[in-house]
Amino acid sequence: MEPMTARPTTVAPLSLAELAALTSSVADDVSAGLHEVHADEENRWHVRLRCDDQVDVWLISWTQEQGTQLHDHGGSSGAFTVVSGELSEAVWTPGAEVLRETSRSAGDAVLFGEHYVHDVRNVRPEVAVSVHAYSPPLSQMNYYDVDGHQLTRLASVWTDDPEAPAPDLRAAS
Repeated sequence: MEPMTARPTTVAPLSLAELAALTSSVADDVSAGLHEVHADEENRWHVRLRCDDQVDVWLISWTQEQGTQLHDHGGSSGAFTVVSGELSEAVWTPGAEVLRETSRSAGDAVLFGEHYVHDVRNVRPEVAVSVHAYSPPLSQMNYYDVDGHQLTRLASVWTDDPEAPAPDLRAAS
């Protein structure tokens, strides 16, 4: 069995500005009712809206206390736009070597390069909805922990699904 490698691509990835425009446009479509949104109390609901050689686009709903683990997108740049509700984002700040927490409200867009490490979650009772895009399309996610002022990689997972279950990181740490 051959080891898995990142998807080869001959298409140039989208720029951060193009990713922002794309998530904003899709968020407008979601607000206009062009995409059905579901909320699942057990697992973050998500659906892929677009996938080609250049970009993945995902629609995600977050009920209270649903969130990700601290992660990056394995070489993909990206953007997300909050459609409704509010998300809390903790971002690893290189140099300062701390996690900075920021509230992201409806209409907010976040752009990030390939080395961006963050954790996103809904801490409010209202369901939050967001649109995410990755370019090149997602193929790997790396999971981290902060030990003092040090970022430590706990695991790397080959995946094309940003909502795939993360590995059991308690066993890895």
